[in-house]
Amino acid sequence: MSEINKNLEILRKHFSHCFDKNGNFDFEKFKKELSKNEVDFSKESYGLDWLWKSYARLLASDEATTFLKEDEDFNQKENNKNSQNLLIKWDNLEVLKHLKNAYYEKVKMIYIDPPYNTWSDGFVYQDDRKFTVEEFSKLAWVDEEKAKRILDFVDSKSNSHSAWLTFMYPRLYIAKQLLKDDGVIFVSIDDNEVAQLRLLMDEIFGEENFEGLINWRRRHNQPNDKTKMIAKVSEHILVFSKNSNILKRNNTFYTLPLSEERKRAYKNDDNDPRGAWDTTPWKTSTNQGGSKYKIVTPTGKEYYEEWMGSEELFKKLLLYNKIVFSNNGAGLPRKKVFWNDRLKNGQPAHNFWIHNEFGSNQDGSSELDKLLGKGIFDKPKPTKLLKIIIKLASNNNDLILDFFAGSWTTGDAVMQMNAEDGGNRKYILVQLPEEIDKKKNKTAYDFVKEELGVEKPTIFEITKERLIRAGKKIQEDNEKLKNEEKKDLSNMDFWFKIFETTPIWENYKLNSKEFNEQIKLFDESWLDETKLKTLLTTWKTYDGIKLTQNLEKIDLDAYSWYYFDTKLYLINKWFTTNNLKKLLEEIDKNPKFNPATIIAFGYNFESKVLREIAENIKSYANKKQIDIDFITRY
Repeated sequence: MSEINKNLEILRKHFSHCFDKNGNFDFEKFKKELSKNEVDFSKESYGLDWLWKSYARLLASDEATTFLKEDEDFNQKENNKNSQNLLIKWDNLEVLKHLKNAYYEKVKMIYIDPPYNTWSDGFVYQDDRKFTVEEFSKLAWVDEEKAKRILDFVDSKSNSHSAWLTFMYPRLYIAKQLLKDDGVIFVSIDDNEVAQLRLLMDEIFGEENFEGLINWRRRHNQPNDKTKMIAKVSEHILVFSKNSNILKRNNTFYTLPLSEERKRAYKNDDNDPRGAWDTTPWKTSTNQGGSKYKIVTPTGKEYYEEWMGSEELFKKLLLYNKIVFSNNGAGLPRKKVFWNDRLKNGQPAHNFWIHNEFGSNQDGSSELDKLLGKGIFDKPKPTKLLKIIIKLASNNNDLILDFFAGSWTTGDAVMQMNAEDGGNRKYILVQLPEEIDKKKNKTAYDFVKEELGVEKPTIFEITKERLIRAGKKIQEDNEKLKNEEKKDLSNMDFWFKIFETTPIWENYKLNSKEFNEQIKLFDESWLDETKLKTLLTTWKTYDGIKLTQNLEKIDLDAYSWYYFDTKLYLINKWFTTNNLKKLLEEIDKNPKFNPATIIAFGYNFESKVLREIAENIKSYANKKQIDIDFITRY
């Protein structure tokens, strides 16, 4: 299965004349086309470059090297079987490659907390893809000498800036494809890689889509490390949109609740029946423009300035007691802003987030300690932080992705938000089953092995357990409330489904479209029902069907096929001419069965049967006049 390159598809749609007869893109012709519109290719520019960049670009476009497998035992439990939330195990780059068709432009918000590449987080770049020097030279369009240097660097298990950038580039590149046009991504990072990350995201998302760099004070106290000149008490959160113009035009970013400091500014010194109020200047700022006229204060002092509104509006506000004068009636006029209005509208986000309002690492640790026990995970992000990010960048029905699930705060925060406001947000979390080192964290190791009963403790098991306990806690806390405070959570989704990537079978080529007798044959005889289901899960996601959308199993004349929307899969052996007849009859008579694409697993069909299906599908004039494509995959 070759992956669909969405960028090439866009170019092919609008600049089809820039492709040659073999489907190759002619960039020189494309440049001439753009030059007609006065695009200057000689303009000086700058960007981020590093030795491995060609390798990173290849990883971003290279196809998946794994299958996707469902955890059927877990997913078929009563609580989980209808859940729309996902927890996916193994390498997030492989997972993103699997998701990019089914979830293309479906995600509203991404939050990730990747490795910071510090001496303490243990980041080392590793990649299990194996290229020969000749293969890589050809695929990456570099000479063999450079190809060898790059591949040697790949094998070195480096933790350099170049290694970190190579690790991040393909993940962010695919993440952008998953975002909706008005989607937003938030990336937590510290001082060590923030400069490199900003340049990398400028390149991938576009500098014009930079929305801000948030400084988050993550701890209450200040470290007293005499070996450092400047104590670190904060981290950063880089924010980029997919398309800033669309984001602002759709007004899909939201205001935040007022801070405690802002709330204290609201008073009611004149006992205004409309309630507490604060004020904003009526005089405009420099170069802001406005209406110029004379205003006389209650003490008789005159001001002739540029004002925020017309003289007519000013007189109306004054009449309705919405104007006050500073300095005991002798100062400039100010407009009243009432608490009830501001509470309803909230306030825009700013880029300095203080721990007491946005949560701290201590808060995150306290939350996790209560759920799982002390010392299970170091410095988890607080749900308070994630809930604010979720509110800022998404609405009640959006899909939220975190492919560095780590401390698993994102899923917990999504469920809490839904319980609080009745939303129907869904999440996708991806977590590597990183083994827990007993020497470094005996508490976590013992928790997974002894309490959870897992023989080889990994971080994934802690992710899974936190999500289970977090969902239960939200429901239990709701039950403890007084009747008038309780919320109806009966329709809330507090559960999830689990999938994982698994290696491709030996000698099997995932992208094969044609049978080739000259290569070593793949032995399909050992494939059981479970393995065929894994193939089916991989195929359906590749074909744009979400993992939470189940294929319908249809049994006709002792043969089972699988169907969703307009796609029909034939993967089992023993398909006969009679089955073909039944299939064509079903297309005609069943109003809910409208396959526009039929996909067969070639290894389980005789070649003459495949020809018979293809010829009959092509020649048969079905009553619905559906134009049906027949595809064979090997």
